[in-house]
This record gives sequence, structure tokens and C-alpha cells, in this order.
Amino acid sequence: MDILLIAILCVAAYLIGSICTAVWVGKAYYGIDIRQHGSGNSGATNTFRVLGKKPGTAVMLIDIFKGWLATSLAGLLVIFNAIPAEQLVVYQLILGAMAVVGHIFPVYERFKGGKGVATLLGMMLAIEPQVALLCMMVFVIVLFTSKYVSLGSMVAALAFPILLLLPRFHPENPILIVFGFAIFAVVVLTHRKNINRLLQGEESKANIHLGRRR
Repeated sequence: MDILLIAILCVAAYLIGSICTAVWVGKAYYGIDIRQHGSGNSGATNTFRVLGKKPGTAVMLIDIFKGWLATSLAGLLVIFNAIPAEQLVVYQLILGAMAVVGHIFPVYERFKGGKGVATLLGMMLAIEPQVALLCMMVFVIVLFTSKYVSLGSMVAALAFPILLLLPRFHPENPILIVFGFAIFAVVVLTHRKNINRLLQGEESKANIHLGRRR
């Protein structure tokens, strides 16, 4: 294995994840720091809430792409014979996780970032696209029935490892299932304030149309 190449790609994945899309879009086009408005979170959901549908969609898509791109860098390790092909998933998980960490703790913005759900989705799309798309459906269903983005995010994160347990999707490498449950734990951890608000009936319901900035 080429340790230097692996290290370089890990740093690259972290730096890609650290791209603070919501913060930069807010400052560049609206003259505000998104973290000082709405929920104070620098993610797509708060961008929808504060800035509206178009910037929120742009932030969401870029954050998803960050996760997909960082995870896909693992293919270079196979191309350059740094790792055997059967270890690809392991390094996809490592690089994808680095991107998620970068999103949550971005070096460009004093390590104050978002919750990493969109970046995590991009990571999963790169590794298990069919399962990731089903998780997106789960998210949409929960969102439309409950109106809570946070609840949809957590349920969708839990759906990923559970779906992998089904014979249809059971991966060759069981580490993906273990990692899926670990990611769910991370999502719950980053949503702990939302969980408290949900339990107290104080969580804000989604209404992105009314959140359009004029």
C-alpha cells in the first residue's frame, strides 16, 4: 500500500468536506452569515429556512457532491495499485468519513460546520447508490408526514444499515453494515438538540416555500 498516497487522499477528502457551502453562499450572495440566523446551523436545511428554495437547493446539491467526490477518490488507490480492488469499500468509507468530518468541523470556518447529512448522503450514493436512493425516499416520506427534517434525517440514516441487512442488498463486506450503524450514531449525536426539541414539542416544522427570501 502507498501510505503517502492514502494520506494525501485523506487530507484531500477532509478539505473537500470542509467546503462551507451554506456559509460561503450566504456571505457572497446575501451578505449574511447563515450561522447567525434561523437554527444557527450551516447546512442545507437552515439555508432553505433563511435564504429560500434556490440557494437551499444549491447548497444541498453541492454538499451531496462533496461527499460523493471525496468517497470516489478511493478509486485512485485501485488505479495506482495502492490497494487491492477488494479493499475499495473500506477506503471509500474512510475517505467518505473524512469528508463528513470536514463538513462538521471545517478547517476554513474555525471548525464550526453543519450536521453532515447531505455529505453523508453523497458518500452513500458513491458506495451503495440503490440503498442510498431508498433512504432518500424514506427521508421524503418521513418529512412529508411529520414535517420534521431532523426526524427524517435520523430515520433515513437508520434505514441505511437496516436495508443492507436484507438479502437483496446484503454487501459482500459486512463492515459496511457496521459502519452504517456507526454513522447513524453520529447523526443522532449531531441532532441531539433537535431530539430534545422534538421531545418537548418545540422543533420547527419544515416549510421551505414560506422561507423564501425577498
